Amino acid sequence: MPAKLIVITGANGGLGQTLAKRFTGDGDTVVLLGRTLSKVQEVAKEIGERAHAVECVVSSPESVKAAFARIATHGKIDALINNAGIFKPSVIEEASDEMILDTIASNLTGAILCARSAIPLLNRGGHIINISSESVIAELPHLVLYQTTKAGLERFSTALNLELAEKGIRVTIVRAGQMFGPGAAMTMEPEAAAKFFEAAMKRGFDLMARGTSRYEATTDIFRLIIDSPPDVSIDSIAFHGRPAD
Repeated sequence: MPAKLIVITGANGGLGQTLAKRFTGDGDTVVLLGRTLSKVQEVAKEIGERAHAVECVVSSPESVKAAFARIATHGKIDALINNAGIFKPSVIEEASDEMILDTIASNLTGAILCARSAIPLLNRGGHIINISSESVIAELPHLVLYQTTKAGLERFSTALNLELAEKGIRVTIVRAGQMFGPGAAMTMEPEAAAKFFEAAMKRGFDLMARGTSRYEATTDIFRLIIDSPPDVSIDSIAFHGRPAD
């Protein structure tokens, strides 16, 4: 299988960092996009010469355009993984203006902006992979804002897949369950986390007992999508963790 050039947003830690390590370990080259350049530079340095760090605030049209102009110097790309996102549980009544605007901008607008800039650079047979969430169908509390952005991302992905069919570019939704691993960022304030867990329990979700996947264990799913033959389209795929035996 020829080496690929893969762009990953939100690559300063967590799943993005883990995917970058997997792909470079397989011989691919990755471009790591992150809001804070120093953080993605640290990740790139740790991974090695096949990793390149580029500053990118996905919610900013100017920043995205500048980032993809730099990516273009590496040549055509084979995949864009829209991994960047914000997860901050809250009931809407208590959500701040900043939380509402930032969540929509990062989770939905950012993926759209990055996809727009990636399309001219994608090889025929290439992929845009948009990471969604099981919360789109799981009735978890305090996630109405997050669920809305992920549902919007799925609708965008389905329509974009049809739009790009003639170009030979495929769009895949990855609906992910709970995950953990190195570099996982805790974005919830303790008080918000306590409210979230309590409300989830009342609705019948024991979040501590539910299965959780390791980041590393999920990388095979992304490898499968990116390496799928040109005449195969994986429109969507869903996974979730299983309780440990």
